[in-house]
Amino acid sequence: MTVVPRYSSFLIVLLFLHNISSSKALKTGFSVELIHRDSPKSPFYRPAETHFQRVQNAILRSIHRANYLRLDSLHDVETTVIRSSAGEFLMNYSVGTPPFQILGLVDTGASTIWMQCQPCKNCYKQSRPIFDPSISSTYSSIPCVAAECLSAENTFCSFNNGKHCAYRVSYGDGSASAGDFSWDTITLTSSSENLPIALPKIVIGCGHSNTGIFGEQSSGVVGLGNGPFSLATQLRPKTGGIFSYCFTPMYEGDVKPSFLHFGDRGEVSVKSAVPTPLIINSAVPFKYFLEMEAMSVGSKRIEFPRYGEEGNILLDSGTPLTFLPYEVYSSLEGEMVNAVNLVRTDSPSRNLKLCYEITSGQQYQIPTVFAHFKGGAVVELHSINTFLKVSETKICLAFSPSSTAIFGNVAQQDILVSYNTEQNTVTFLNTDCTSEL
Repeated sequence: MTVVPRYSSFLIVLLFLHNISSSKALKTGFSVELIHRDSPKSPFYRPAETHFQRVQNAILRSIHRANYLRLDSLHDVETTVIRSSAGEFLMNYSVGTPPFQILGLVDTGASTIWMQCQPCKNCYKQSRPIFDPSISSTYSSIPCVAAECLSAENTFCSFNNGKHCAYRVSYGDGSASAGDFSWDTITLTSSSENLPIALPKIVIGCGHSNTGIFGEQSSGVVGLGNGPFSLATQLRPKTGGIFSYCFTPMYEGDVKPSFLHFGDRGEVSVKSAVPTPLIINSAVPFKYFLEMEAMSVGSKRIEFPRYGEEGNILLDSGTPLTFLPYEVYSSLEGEMVNAVNLVRTDSPSRNLKLCYEITSGQQYQIPTVFAHFKGGAVVELHSINTFLKVSETKICLAFSPSSTAIFGNVAQQDILVSYNTEQNTVTFLNTDCTSEL
């Protein structure tokens, strides 16, 4: 009988020390590993695929997502496009008590955290175990009268199995998730300290009806968008609204880990880095828009069209290619043709307009492109940001003309992209993202 109190006291001490560690990590910031879908760590990785097949698949995913983003411009729906083989980045985290492992698709174009839940009445096939909320001691349904239910655009009051808050989110490709809007503890693992960070009473969507092509290896979506119930927004009281990511090169040999930073870890402290305002687009307020003033190559400055106060380019983690207005793309392509001393060749994709022949070991020069944003922010785009090697003998400009401008993730490689959602700014810092490893 005397063993029980001692064991309980020991547990209390452990929990106390864990809470101190978690609080310290939250104050100083923490980082979480992002898994690129083409990394060997990803469940979507296919060893039989060649490197250049993965590049071609990334181009196709870009086209699909850009098409749906154009459609979404008229509708207030989530913008994650999970076509054929999942999104671009994934993240391991846990939900509930005891912690239940989840692999979620991470996206700055989505504003909700949801996962498939038991009972899964109408769900896509999932190879991993599905979360059962009845086993979690920290899970609770959100009442219909709670502020979280009344303030969200995609929620409503459900009378199934008692009166409680429910949600439904729709995606650009026709996929959807619906279920209970709930509270539970989410646990992230700090990559630097290998320390669990417990985040109590996070609003989640417990999806009992989920349809679409999400990929059976993933469990749902982790939204980082500007909506009130994205992970980034819910962590704002603890992180000061600061988060960032640094994408390591994704199509240059072996894929190295990228990281998502929160709090102080996500802040750009270099004084020369100039922030640019985040523009809230009234039609889709959870997306991150910027105002790009111009692009320049050498002495040539190419002005960007302005669209009132709504921003003119979407900053997006889930689209590999960058899409530019037709007239901007045409001028940029012309400047590249003048500056690049290589032989033009046919493109493997109708969406990549400018391609060049190269030979093994050949030395060639690609001019730096400068992206000029409102407020004086200037981002240097080097060859790793502007060209993709699509075969052993061919490189192509990783930009495409479109009616919707998108600053894609290839253009963001080796750039620390820091969001401050309290000050509504984004800061870019050219860096070596592999130095974080």
